Amino acid sequence: MKRRLLLARALLNDPHLLVLDEPTVGLDPQARHLIWDKIKKLQSLGNTIILTTHYLEEAERLCDRLVIMDNGKILVEGKPSDLVRKYIGTDIVEADNNPAALDCLGRTSSKFEVVGDTIQVHTDDPQTVMNALLKECNFGKVIVRKATLEDVFLKLTGRKLRD
Repeated sequence: MKRRLLLARALLNDPHLLVLDEPTVGLDPQARHLIWDKIKKLQSLGNTIILTTHYLEEAERLCDRLVIMDNGKILVEGKPSDLVRKYIGTDIVEADNNPAALDCLGRTSSKFEVVGDTIQVHTDDPQTVMNALLKECNFGKVIVRKATLEDVFLKLTGRKLRD
């Protein structure tokens, strides 16, 4: 309720510039979506909104332009969709990580990354990659999903926790 009240108070004066720091942290999904809708409406009215967030789904939905920072330095900037396409591709094909799969993928032209117990293939042609992996590598389970801003963030900043 405090978050909602803070946002309502910030909007009372009909500002042209709105600075929001983690506006949806700790909110339930309904409240978060209501705030997203309000922010999108403000954008459509021509308001400028500066937003900081750790929720990359939120940044991807709300930002026309963004920067990804790490250790106080700007790593990249641009439109979310452009950054995803440039650093990942449109889709990711995921399969279980096992020695046979790694050996098979090593014989293909696919670029892949091992992420814990999953192998990820970044691609703009997921159907072809998936068919090749199922045919050549005989994977049991293959998942195709859209690449996200979170994938970009993890690629650029790494996956390990730091002090």
